[in-house]
Amino acid sequence: MRTRSINLMLIATLFAVCLSAEAQQSSRVWRLGLFHVGLDHVPPSFPALRGAVKELGYEEGKNIHFDWRNLPDDEAALATAKEFARQPVDLIVAFEDQTIRAAKTANVKVPVLFLHANAPVVDGFVESFARPGGNMTGFVAWPVSNGKQVELFKEMIPDLGTLLLLVHPDDPVGSRWRQEMRRAGAALKVRLIEREATNQAEIERVMRSVRRDEVGGVAIASLILRNSYSSVIVNLAAGRRLPLGMHRKEWVERGALFSYAPDLASVGRAAAPYVDKILKGTKPADLPVDQVSRFELVINLKSAAQLGLTIPQSTLFRASKVIK
Repeated sequence: MRTRSINLMLIATLFAVCLSAEAQQSSRVWRLGLFHVGLDHVPPSFPALRGAVKELGYEEGKNIHFDWRNLPDDEAALATAKEFARQPVDLIVAFEDQTIRAAKTANVKVPVLFLHANAPVVDGFVESFARPGGNMTGFVAWPVSNGKQVELFKEMIPDLGTLLLLVHPDDPVGSRWRQEMRRAGAALKVRLIEREATNQAEIERVMRSVRRDEVGGVAIASLILRNSYSSVIVNLAAGRRLPLGMHRKEWVERGALFSYAPDLASVGRAAAPYVDKILKGTKPADLPVDQVSRFELVINLKSAAQLGLTIPQSTLFRASKVIK
């Protein structure tokens, strides 16, 4: 009888411990540190991620807290990465290369989920797509060469002879992008004029220095310039009546001629299960890096008309969205 009583007491104790652990788990508030460089916009993947995480049972103010930071530059991104590491948060979500690089440089130990990486293996963020290694994994959002933008410019403007490339001299990915665009330009007999800029004043100076009869279009060959100055470049191109190719449909809706890019909102939705798995204990090293396969071609016919351009019907038929 005594042995049976002891066994029952042990079972009751274990049951109580399990209930207590479950109660603590359900009452825990997970802290996510999310950051992005680019004050003039919020990546569409962020609200999509937040909504998809809610569908998985995480409710803000109840069991999850989003510490979202929209930042002006790389220096602020590095400081924020170090701050997240000190708090610490349970998971860092880094949007695009500048914040991913900041998390890597800060040598944070908490898990890092990245969205919209450019070339994470080449840049040393992960060891491979299948086996990331370390504490980082996530989603690649630019698997298509930037030379595609040059091809689309030539397709929409068949007599295109010259394309202005805005470049940032210190952009780590910019040299790769320029090489891709140079190869496309050479193949299509489009002359590329590369002009460096690091801030708004320099961008304005470059844009004021070119005329429509000299330049047939404008493209951005820098992730830093895309993230930090897209709004400025869209407005300047419109004012100078210069066709502009961009990397997000939202900028086309604001006046750029076209964009060919991933559906960024879908990346946010796809990332939600990764958030759930990591918070439940899965290591980033055990989650393969994924790629976005759905790309959208968006064309602004209103902008084309204002620029005196007629977009070929064959191109319009392929567009995911046409703004009239």
